[in-house]
Amino acid sequence: MRVMGVDPGLTRCGLGAVEGRPGAPLTLVAVGVVRTAADDELGARLVGIEAGIERWLDDVRPDAVAVERVFSQHNVRTVMGTAQAAGIAVLCAARRGLPVALHTPSEVKAAITGSGTADKKQIGSMVTRLLRLAEMPKPADAADALALAICHIWRGTGQSRLADALAKAARGGRR
Repeated sequence: MRVMGVDPGLTRCGLGAVEGRPGAPLTLVAVGVVRTAADDELGARLVGIEAGIERWLDDVRPDAVAVERVFSQHNVRTVMGTAQAAGIAVLCAARRGLPVALHTPSEVKAAITGSGTADKKQIGSMVTRLLRLAEMPKPADAADALALAICHIWRGTGQSRLADALAKAARGGRR
């Protein structure tokens, strides 16, 4: 399975793609960020993020997209920008009929490091180790996107299979 992870943000939107399956070694497909200028108007920034994500979807051709679930922050302006960028990622994937999963930051941290309170350096170190990379992906938004993809491969695929089985059983029960 190939998963594209998206760490949403208006200035830096982290993107990373990983291929693998639970219990097997993972492979880095691509990693990077889409950047927009902080002094550009909001609409132009969102268009830039959309164009970048669309390019990535064309190049990477993922089977699924994992996006960080936006959570409440003290800075409302920051959370709004993050939510808008996340919405663009969900829209781009949905437009192509790709399954989209939302994972919380603590869920990703726990999946990657074993601790839901891990810091950025711990995430980057584990991503580097899991993907057998020579150096830590930078900036941290890129490493976080890879962590989202890894989390989805390890946790999301099992959750998806369970949900599919439950839905199939529910449909079978109505016939």
